[in-house]
Amino acid sequence: MLKNKHRFLLGALSLFPVLANANELNQANTAWVLTSTALVLFMTLPGLSLFYSGLVRSKNVLSVLMQCFAITCLISIMWLAGMYSLIFSDGGELQAFIGGVSKVFVPDMGTDSLVGDIPETVFFMFQMTFAIITPALIVGGFAERMKFSSMLLFSGLWALIVYVPVCHWIWGGGWMAELGVMDFAGGIVIHVTAGVSALITAIVLGKRKGFPTVAMPPHNLPMVVTGAGMLWVGWFGFNGGSALTSDGAAGMAILVTHISASAGALTWMVIEWIRFGKPSVLGAVTGMVAGLGTITPASGFVGPFGGLVIGVVSGIVCFYAVQIIKRYFKIDDSLDVFPVHGVGGIVGSILTGVFAAKSWGGLGLEVSIAHQVGVQALAVFVVILWSAGFSYLILKLIDKMIGLRVTEDEEVEGLDIVLHEETGYHNL
Repeated sequence: MLKNKHRFLLGALSLFPVLANANELNQANTAWVLTSTALVLFMTLPGLSLFYSGLVRSKNVLSVLMQCFAITCLISIMWLAGMYSLIFSDGGELQAFIGGVSKVFVPDMGTDSLVGDIPETVFFMFQMTFAIITPALIVGGFAERMKFSSMLLFSGLWALIVYVPVCHWIWGGGWMAELGVMDFAGGIVIHVTAGVSALITAIVLGKRKGFPTVAMPPHNLPMVVTGAGMLWVGWFGFNGGSALTSDGAAGMAILVTHISASAGALTWMVIEWIRFGKPSVLGAVTGMVAGLGTITPASGFVGPFGGLVIGVVSGIVCFYAVQIIKRYFKIDDSLDVFPVHGVGGIVGSILTGVFAAKSWGGLGLEVSIAHQVGVQALAVFVVILWSAGFSYLILKLIDKMIGLRVTEDEEVEGLDIVLHEETGYHNL
């Protein structure tokens, strides 16, 4: 039996499972989740692909595009082969920790199979797109220096060992769901896991040659902005689709998502304007992504005011997190995955427990703000430890087996030529 992925507030403001039993198909909900599925995949291909590839140097542009593309293919097959089952099927006595194997290769899924009032085929695909983008986010932590074979092996093992259990705990009816953890669209499941793992990956692999003394600016800012715009639009499916309904819940999720993204971008711009004298294009789009990541766990629980505050906080906190990680600790998280996604996911998950309260314009809580914040903080803490610990072990295992990094000479030459025998720009 499939467990509920999300819970949102209805009626008397009590938590109610979205995936309740339904006897017939709801075509409006089905159409919206189908659309959202396309939007979320659009975030990875081409949104994240363009965003990340524009941020790296020209000699590595194809390697990043290839990594995002290959991860999409790998996780899609793994999802069919068992990931979906381990998250969303009944785990019996182990249900609190992991799902079962009854849905491996989904033998009983037909066109008339329903999850709630939408086809199981649609639910299967929608959840798959989340599983795809999560390891793809980690690419930004090790960009420009990891072997392609190592990247594939790491992504597959990480998805199975880190993503699957955490996703089950929160969205598959596991122990965190029973505890009352609120994560509407993936602040903990996606952004905390990916952000923390990207940080560990950056530390284990070490710095790129020349970091931090050699400037490594984005090679194509128009590509970055184009990808960022696609992420912004795609995020409406990411958060709005997570309601699994085409009603006011989805509308509110989209509204607060847009407000938070706008506030995050403006806040980052203002900080740069004050500190450096000029606002940068890169800063604006980075602030936007910070706003999107931070509102993600709260998007189905807070109102517009909460979305505004969370967006402003994301711009401030994530901006200074970038400075601390790169300038103080000198960790080469190439594309700022941890300070933007990881820190944003942590902050947003904690603030969900505050701004979901009716007193702050949210849809309401069954418990006190202090209790919910405590539950959120516990979930964040456990997931940080789980993600960091297993990411480290997986990386060390792969390093022993086949090695993680390309050689220094290969890094200088560029991964496009070294790993793929191609170049992104023939006139360079």
